[in-house]
Amino acid sequence: MQTHSAPPSRQSLDRQVLDWMAEPLWRFDEERFDSLARRLFAFQFEHCPAYGRFCEGRGFNPDNVSHWTQIPPVPTGAFKEVELRCFPANRTVRTFRTSGTSGQKRGALPLDTLDVYEASLIPTLEHLLFPDFKTDSIEPWRLPMCILAPTGHENPDSSLSHMFDQLVQAHGSMETRYVVHQGALDLETVQQTQDRIRASGDPWVLLGTAFSFVHLLEDMTRQGESWNCPPGSRVMETGGFKGQAREIPRAELHGWISEQMGIPSSRIINQYGMTELGSQFYDSTLVDPDGPRRKLGPPWVRVRILDPASLREVPPGDVGMVVIHDLANTGSIAAIETADLGRHILDPQGRPIGFEILGREPDAEQRGCSIAADEMLGRQNRPR
Repeated sequence: MQTHSAPPSRQSLDRQVLDWMAEPLWRFDEERFDSLARRLFAFQFEHCPAYGRFCEGRGFNPDNVSHWTQIPPVPTGAFKEVELRCFPANRTVRTFRTSGTSGQKRGALPLDTLDVYEASLIPTLEHLLFPDFKTDSIEPWRLPMCILAPTGHENPDSSLSHMFDQLVQAHGSMETRYVVHQGALDLETVQQTQDRIRASGDPWVLLGTAFSFVHLLEDMTRQGESWNCPPGSRVMETGGFKGQAREIPRAELHGWISEQMGIPSSRIINQYGMTELGSQFYDSTLVDPDGPRRKLGPPWVRVRILDPASLREVPPGDVGMVVIHDLANTGSIAAIETADLGRHILDPQGRPIGFEILGREPDAEQRGCSIAADEMLGRQNRPR
């Protein structure tokens, strides 16, 4: 059995990541990221045997990876086939699962602690969705929120519901309401909440999946209802734009929200995230209103755009497969190969300043999932 340098301890890795997340000013420190990413890779290579086999099948191990960009990413589809965790199963405290219909395999992200996961959520939301809300008081600022999703108690497998719970706990006011119960949108509560907010004149925020907004807007249209939300209000929508029977382009949805709710398009923010990640990305229009709309994330995450066949970087600005390296995934796998196509958005000097998602790479997940599962499971009886 081949031996490698001793990996760092999980406690040490978590502490360094948590320290970075706690810093009030974001610093995109490439040297810091590279050092921590390679140390985390050494830990995950050693403590997740399936991932170790996967990496060795590609010729990489902690001794020959000299830069974080060499760390092999795992296709998101592999999370449906293999338990990708770096701790004993009996230490699992929560498992988030991807969405899916009955009978479908669902990807799973088991966690032995929520500390790092939750520490990534709130600073990212504060920086990118609420950059205009600051306070010098020791008390956090609070806003009324309308959550178009079930609570985490009702939907414990959902990382999105958990994120909303954390946001409400940190910054939700007493007027905050969840308005999806038992899979149904509670329109009466939505209207009552909107009436109270309109009377107060305070800004509010509506958050939910893209198609929860579609259902709300359809009901508003049927009732001939429109709102004029107070200045400073905003919307965060997430998830795909394809429902069970139809597809609505994002620009069309945003235009509809703006028309029916009176919220400018610059304050309608799309979130890009996935169950397999510990961090999320948001549209840039609240932090950079004069720049191009693009996805931004925290400094402990990196995004690469790769050729799907060769897994090599495409030229800046070209379309390729989105690969994300997320240091918040300390107990799972940090390098994730998505099934999404995207491209970097460039500044006038040709430097990446964010990215955009352009859709799904045809059959990418199925191909990547099959190959990864074969490598992870097929070698388990062979010497490493």
